[in-house]
Parts: sequence; C-alpha cells; structure tokens
Amino acid sequence: MTSGADADLKTFVCPKSRSENIPRRLARIPLLIDELAAVLEYDALDIEFAVGRDDTLYLLQVRPLVTEVTSPLGAAAIDAAVNEIACKVELLSRSHPYLHGTRAVFGVMPDWNPAEMIGLRPRPLALSLYQELVTDAIWAYQRNNYGYKNLRSFPPLVSFHGLPYIHARVSFNSFVPRDIEGNLAERLVNYYLDRLRSEPNLHDKVEFEIVFSCYTLDLPERIQTLAAHGFSDSDIEALVEALRQLTNRIMNGPTALWREDRDKIDVLAARLSGVIEAPIDRISRIYWLIEDCKRYGTLPFAGLARAGFIAAQILRSVVAKGILDASEYAAFMSGLDTVGSRVGRDFAQLSREEFLERYGHLRPGTYDILSPRYDEAPDLYFDWSARGKLETPSARFALSVEQWRNLDRLLKEHGIDNDVLGLLEFIKAGIEGREYAKFVFTKTLSEALSLIKQLGRECGLTSEDCAFLDFGAIRRLYKESGPVEARLRESVAEGRRRYEVTRSLVLPPLITSPSDVLAFHVPPTQPNFVTQKSITAPVSTLSDAPEKFAGSVLLIPSADPGFDWIFSRGIGGLITMFGGVNSHMAIRANELGLPAVVGSGEQLFRRWQSARLLCTDCANRQVQAIA
Repeated sequence: MTSGADADLKTFVCPKSRSENIPRRLARIPLLIDELAAVLEYDALDIEFAVGRDDTLYLLQVRPLVTEVTSPLGAAAIDAAVNEIACKVELLSRSHPYLHGTRAVFGVMPDWNPAEMIGLRPRPLALSLYQELVTDAIWAYQRNNYGYKNLRSFPPLVSFHGLPYIHARVSFNSFVPRDIEGNLAERLVNYYLDRLRSEPNLHDKVEFEIVFSCYTLDLPERIQTLAAHGFSDSDIEALVEALRQLTNRIMNGPTALWREDRDKIDVLAARLSGVIEAPIDRISRIYWLIEDCKRYGTLPFAGLARAGFIAAQILRSVVAKGILDASEYAAFMSGLDTVGSRVGRDFAQLSREEFLERYGHLRPGTYDILSPRYDEAPDLYFDWSARGKLETPSARFALSVEQWRNLDRLLKEHGIDNDVLGLLEFIKAGIEGREYAKFVFTKTLSEALSLIKQLGRECGLTSEDCAFLDFGAIRRLYKESGPVEARLRESVAEGRRRYEVTRSLVLPPLITSPSDVLAFHVPPTQPNFVTQKSITAPVSTLSDAPEKFAGSVLLIPSADPGFDWIFSRGIGGLITMFGGVNSHMAIRANELGLPAVVGSGEQLFRRWQSARLLCTDCANRQVQAIA
C-alpha cells in the first residue's frame, strides 16, 4: 500500500465540515488531524496511518505537505461553494418538459469531454471560449442536422464554480434519433443513465460501450442487451431501423452530410486572411474570427467529428464480424493520411521556415492562451537537427477477394446503401476529415488568442492576466461603447476571484447525486490501450528536457492535437491522463504503431508518473512499474 503498487487502492475525499459522511473505520481521522494540527501549529499535513483489525487507529508518521498550499480561501468559502454545487446538481436532476430521463449524471469525459479539451480546472478564457465555440449551441445544432433529437438551448457543459462537467442526460437525449418518440425515448435515456451510474469506468467510452448512436454491422447482436432491460422486440426493431436510416443519410452518396461539412471547413481557411487584413479594430477582428470559427469551423468540425465516430464504430464492427483481424485493422489505421501524419513527414522534409508557416499556429492546449504556439517557441518543441531522420511506419492495407465479397454481402444484408468501395472511402474520410477540420479551425482560434494577448498588452495586461478574461467581456465590448481597459481589468479581477474557488475544489469525475459532491470515493478507470505492442522503457514527462523523450514512455495530460510535436522526439510509448478511445492521440498512436495508453485517469497517471521504468503491454492491457 505504501509503495502504491497495490491494484486496489481507494481514495476518499471529504470536506472537513462533512465528517458525518466519513466511513465508520475512518471516522476518528478528523480528530487525529485536529490534534496534530494543534500540536504542530500547522495544518497542511501528509499523515500516514493504519487501522487495526480491532479498529485501533495508529499514527505511522506525519510531515508537512510537499505541495505548497497557496489558496487564500478559508473553510467557510469552500463549504459554501460545495453546498452551492450540490444544490445545482439537485436542480438539474429534476424532470424537465423538454428532456427525456428521470435522473441526471454529470461527468468530465462523456461527449465533448472537457477534461481532454480544456482540462479539469481551465482558466476562465479557455472555458468561456470552449463554451462559445462548441458547447453553448454549436454541438446541438450540428447533432440535430445529422438526424438526432433537437437539443438546442440545452448546453451540455455545466460549470460547477469553474469545473466543467457534461450533463449526461442532455448528451444522451441528443443521441436519440429524432424518429424515436415518447415512451421509447424516455426508457432509452434512462437505460443509458443507469448504465453509466452502474459502470462509471465507462464515462470516457459512452458512445462505444453504452449509447447506440449509429448503425454498425454488429449492431443487431450488441443491441440485444436491451432485451434484458425490458425493451421489447418491437422497441429494438424501431431503434435499429431509425439508426440505419440515420447512418445512411450521413455517409452515403454525393450529397452525404459529411461531404457538405468537408467543403464548409475550406471556407473558413479562405475567410481567415480577409478578417486579419480588414481595416477594422482589434476587438472587431477578435469577434469576427470567433464568429467565423463557429459558423465555418467548429460547426462543420462537429459534423465531421460525428462522421469520424461513426466511421470508427463501423470499422470496429468489421473486425467484430471477422472480416478484418487486429493486424489488418492496424494496417488500415497506419495508412491514414491525417494532419498528424503529415506533421511528421513535413518536419522531416520542409525547411524550418516552411514548416512553421504551415504548422506554427498549433499549440498544446488549443484553448489556452498561456500555451505557446509552435512558432512562438520552436526550439522548445522541436529538435531541428533531427530533421530528415524520421521514418513513418508503412503497412499496406488491401482487402482480399474473399474479404471484399464477404463485406459486400454483409452490407447488402444489413441494408447499408454504400458498396464496399464507398464504405471504405467514408471510413477513411471520416477519420481523416475530423483531424483536418480540427487543424483548420484551430488556426483561426489561435489567431484570435494571439490578438487577445495583443489587446491585453495594449491595456497593460500580461498574458497570465488575459487567461482570466471571460470572452463575454470582449463580445460586449464589440456590441457596446465603453472604456476598454476598465472593462477588461474588471473581467480579469472577477476571473481571478472565481478561479481561487475553482482551484480549491475537488469533485469526483462522475456526479450522480448531490451527496457525491459532499463526499466520495474516486472511482476506478479503464484506460484505452492502443495497438497490440509492448515496451519497457524509462518514464518521461513534459517537465523533462525534450532530449530525454527519445525511446521513453512519455506521460502527457491530454490527447490534444497541439501535442503532435512530441512525435518528432522519437518517443517509444505514450500515456495520457485524459482522452477517449477515438481521440486524436489514439488515432496518431494507431497510425504510428506506437504502444499507448489513452485516458488512464488521474490516479493511474499519478502512480505511473512517479515510476522510473514502466512496462506498457497493450496486448495484455497492463502497465507495470518496474522501478
């Protein structure tokens, strides 16, 4: 236990004021804490204890916490915030006339996973931009366009004092085909919510393990799980048919929805220079970059992301039906031509200036103004002496005649309107298109962040100050007259005040009731293992010099595409704290044939991060600390 090697470790979190929620065997711990704090005249303590079989409490050792405690907030302020969050959870858990489902669940990873995109405690600018560009309206507009229920005016992202959570009931409603009405839709959403509550480890895999959001070749078998939960044959048949029609509309023919979105994303690239070069003031330029990014960037990106998820699920079903094996699946993935794979090739072939002209806008932490762009810190990210030495793994994918015939037969049997060639084109384009759309819209977003930094500098604000701005302040300055510097400083001050609360709070990754906010055990996670490979190598993190990355297992917080620079450093394996089975880094690891663990969760990530040597065995779904 003290080494952290036990696989059944549990973490319990409870505010000091809620000692009534502490499990019986730990009930005397608060008394021990109070006694030690009084004796030592210090209350930031790391205490090791043991509870005997007869419930005797033993103090093993006590020492000051090695992490500096910098929050000025007192217990009363934290208690007030926790109580307000518990109240909000209760209010959002009530029935709603325009929502199916009789309960609510909130998570940091289901659907548009904010933990991966902006982190668990984003600063106000990152959070407000993510809400503006994606979760306030864009997501629902796109999903309704693609044949799902209309959830406009229901933002799925709820901010609990700055901690971003996805309202899973809203998300699950948005995955119900609009042809499914009334009682069946109600029972379906409740089933999804119950599954998530009973299997919280699936919170980053809801679309692959819980929700039926599209038609796949193995859907008739997988969907039979509904029969064990009270759904009739006619219920299941209606859902299967609705999903078949929805999927056919999205992916088939020259007028397929994904094609329209692929064309629209190119409009954004063309409009960028027009806004940048227009004779308008800086606030107007920022406003219009974000408006264009919504209309021609994140909206089609949301559509292509939906196509990418469907493509990934269909490809997995082709494996499940025995048409492809694991090695052929890996060959297909390694043959994709995504932006990520182009970064590696172009780094090896282009001049420094050409490379930064093409990719300089990328930054780890897409929405974070404090994260330098590639072209702002090129020597931090890249070893330019290594150019020309990189090799991209090559694995040629081709269907045999028998595989082609079997797949063609399955498509006809399942009522899929595409032929084999059309299906493979959709799968390839769906996965590649999502990555390309993200690359394009992040350029406009990155330019907007750079302009916000310039605007702040004109008003005497540092980059760190700007991170505490709320984008709403800039939007209001565009629509209203007023003192720019005073308005921005007011927003920064408010953002800093609110962020003190944000960083002082600890909440569980999944909230199923108000009581979860007040005391909880951190639930276990099931990481996503990518490829079938294994590696035993030293551990490195972003705090190490990039020269140490070569051959190591690198641990990074998220699966953000801005981290693509790490692949130029010759890493041997990859572990991320957050990220789903179909996230950017999962796709990149598959392309490169790199052993990776995506979405390990906080507990496992911290444990593995403290190791010196890790054995990462993806085939056996194991990670072991060797030293």
